[in-house]
Amino acid sequence: QVQLVESGGGLVQPGGSLRLSCAASGSIFSIHTMGWYRQAPGKQRELVGSISSGGRTNYADSVKGRFTVSRDNAKNTVYLKMNSLEPEDTAVYYCHAIRTRQRVGDEHFWGQGTQVTVSS
Repeated sequence: QVQLVESGGGLVQPGGSLRLSCAASGSIFSIHTMGWYRQAPGKQRELVGSISSGGRTNYADSVKGRFTVSRDNAKNTVYLKMNSLEPEDTAVYYCHAIRTRQRVGDEHFWGQGTQVTVSS
């Protein structure tokens, strides 16, 4: 199994910044893509951004230019740097990882979520 543990959420004023971290542990050998999703009250969970093992990134249009996903493969950790935060960014943020194994295919793993609240 794979365990994902997030940290770094909290309360921030509009225009402020936060950095989320997610450390992966367990059977992580075949993990390739890691990233972040978020879910606001009454809304569906949505992709925020992801990064492949080779460093290719993908972002939701709503966060392009403001958020950056990065990873440290030596530490098995993925980060989400959020700048110019807006009240609309308020949500629970979930770390996500995809592992692919022969005869099993893709497996998706999730962290427990961390609350980000943007408010004055």
